[in-house]
Amino acid sequence: MSGRMLTMLMAQLLFLILHIICSTTLMVHAKEHFHKWEVSYQFKSPDCFRKLAVTINGKTPGPMIDAQQGDTVVVEVKNSLLTENLAIHWHGIRQPGTYIYHAHYGMQRSAGLNGLIRVTVPDGIAEPFTYDFDRSVILNDWWHQSTYEQATGLASSILINGRGRFNCSVAGAGEVCNATNPECSPSVLTVVPGKTYRLRIASITSLSALNFEVEGHNMTVVEADGHYVRPFVVKNLNIYSGETYSVLITADRDPSRNYWIGVNVVARQPATPTGIAFLNYYPNHPRRSPPTATPPTGPVWNDTAYSIYQSVAVRAHPDHIHQPPAAADRTIILLNTQNKIDGHIRWSLNNVSFNFPHTPYLIALKEKLRDVFDESPAPETYDHNNYDMYSVASNPNSTIGTSIYRLEFNSTVDVILQNANTLTPNKSETHPWHLHGHDFWVLGYGSGKFDPETDPKGFNLVDPIMKNTVVLYPFGWTAIRFRADNPGVWAFHCHIESHFFMGMGAVFEEGVERVGELPDSIMGCEESNHLHEIDQWLFQELDLKFPSAPDREET
Repeated sequence: MSGRMLTMLMAQLLFLILHIICSTTLMVHAKEHFHKWEVSYQFKSPDCFRKLAVTINGKTPGPMIDAQQGDTVVVEVKNSLLTENLAIHWHGIRQPGTYIYHAHYGMQRSAGLNGLIRVTVPDGIAEPFTYDFDRSVILNDWWHQSTYEQATGLASSILINGRGRFNCSVAGAGEVCNATNPECSPSVLTVVPGKTYRLRIASITSLSALNFEVEGHNMTVVEADGHYVRPFVVKNLNIYSGETYSVLITADRDPSRNYWIGVNVVARQPATPTGIAFLNYYPNHPRRSPPTATPPTGPVWNDTAYSIYQSVAVRAHPDHIHQPPAAADRTIILLNTQNKIDGHIRWSLNNVSFNFPHTPYLIALKEKLRDVFDESPAPETYDHNNYDMYSVASNPNSTIGTSIYRLEFNSTVDVILQNANTLTPNKSETHPWHLHGHDFWVLGYGSGKFDPETDPKGFNLVDPIMKNTVVLYPFGWTAIRFRADNPGVWAFHCHIESHFFMGMGAVFEEGVERVGELPDSIMGCEESNHLHEIDQWLFQELDLKFPSAPDREET
């Protein structure tokens, strides 16, 4: 790599500033939080198996960003990956609550670059529920292959707060796996009998949908993606990649023993062992008093009705309803399909497999650069009258496209996500969809084919939850509504890392003329474009087919 490229990368990445949105009335006691991160490859053994991971200051998950609504967080990042660019996404930052951050370049997220963001309410502001202690739980699937080799099979392990357990007896020759390594001892959540705990649960998985359960303890769901939920009780909780939830549990079971925390794969045939941690009742010792029962196995993995029931139950808290606009100015229907391009498996929307151009859209639009991406309109819908969503497409081929959706600023947009059969007969996959730069209202879910004439009559316009990530279920549809009120260019994509990389995404532009002058430091260089081309070439050559005046505080 040339010195010029390193200089350009450092200029682009040195200061990533995260502003937590707030009202001016909350700025009086605001703090600034300063984080200094170095991102590098390090050998880690989070599930006892030694492999290279992408780390922040030598750790994965990375440090928690902990701030109060109205605070400003400044993150200074040094990219020490040497041969790779780096991008970090502050996932969902719009409101107080529980959020995540993660890499958004190639597949670095699955290699370990991720962490939790906790935003607490200002002093003197009451939340619509009470608890004694606040704890965070970050869930991840973990791969032993490099990000270029995650082609067959499923994840090797499920990590809870960065810890899991792999069966070292099946490790291959020359592979290092040490079951006694303290780095992979189970995570422990210690509780005091009789106290109530808020668990902030975040899923940062690259592939897996998960089910979270605390043995013998019910959970009350109170928050989703930073918005308060009308409370409801569950035995276990389905959580999809990119989602965050807060649940309340009370330590009201037999205090003489400890209990399992179990995380299981759902939405696809499980081949990954249950992820485990301990709920440790004080003053028991977790190592001397491990749980004696079998870890929770979770619900049946393909019980879609059970999953939809939980999703539908997530509604806005009666005292915290953000009323959606009564109607949309524009409706975009996106058919999700699996396709082939030049013999390689891709994912597509309305038969177009998305691919980022070398020049970022924001730069191209602000600098009025022509011919750097396809400026023809992206397809708004598909032939829903004649398309057979339950069969493998008779013509599975699609095209690669770079066109985007140009939205009128402050307009109301409905997006209907429609699922269909993959290239495998009788198979449709679950996709968690995430929108950058916005929260959206979840208007409804349905099975089968969305009917634009009749199904909108059943939309929930009374108390829909606002989220930034929503699930599209097999052979079904999901409807969302958002206001195009955030000037910029925003990605909307499946949060399964390989699916986005392989084309399942779109881009919305709104009010780009309102964006100020762009800094010179983001303009990029030829070498970084060349690295992007190398990434694309490697995936093609390997023919990867992925499974379907303020106070100041420094840390």
